[in-house]
Amino acid sequence: MPFLSPAQENNAIPHVVDSLYREDQVYIGITYNIVTGQPTGIKSSQFSGGLHLGVIRDIPFNERRNLALGLGLGWSIDTYGQNLFVGRGLEAEGTTFQVLDRSRIDFDTNRFTTQSIDIPIQFRWRSSTPETYKFWRIYTGLRPAYVYYFQTKFEQNGNIYRESDIPEFDRLRLGATFTFGYNTFNFNFYYSLNSFFKDAEINGEAVELRTFQVGLMFYLL
Repeated sequence: MPFLSPAQENNAIPHVVDSLYREDQVYIGITYNIVTGQPTGIKSSQFSGGLHLGVIRDIPFNERRNLALGLGLGWSIDTYGQNLFVGRGLEAEGTTFQVLDRSRIDFDTNRFTTQSIDIPIQFRWRSSTPETYKFWRIYTGLRPAYVYYFQTKFEQNGNIYRESDIPEFDRLRLGATFTFGYNTFNFNFYYSLNSFFKDAEINGEAVELRTFQVGLMFYLL
């Protein structure tokens, strides 16, 4: 008599490939902020840095899904240490702009801080596939922003001067962005396309203060 045994059931979960995958929905970035611009003599001083957080909607537009448009919403806080004094009510009406010469004026701190709401727009290329989680990426685009918080700080000999009411400060910011990297670590670059201040002059020379940011960007699904 043949030996009979119950058939074994296959309980293995089948592997499913997501052919409609998306990438990089959350981003966290840290930057080193370099101040550039006119008039002659403006330069960065002390440490200047930034923190950038946000979410991005990934919208692939080809069948392989390695080309996509990214539309996002984010938040940034940035500090800019430099030698341009910006203040009001000192010796003259209106806003005072003055390039500080370290050889003649000694000070402990001179910087301004911003907090902004960002709307990153990216054109995205990556070497990803539905089954590849480590890949190369190149993202480039624009980052419009609105600065809802701005404050300058000048400290000298223990005396601190702060100012947040600067009419010449342009709260609408626009910058070009470029990100490239592999897997977790990605290099990020940002250059502001408009000056921090509009209709501002020093001795008849326009104040064209901009920033170049270099840092690391981390993307999460």
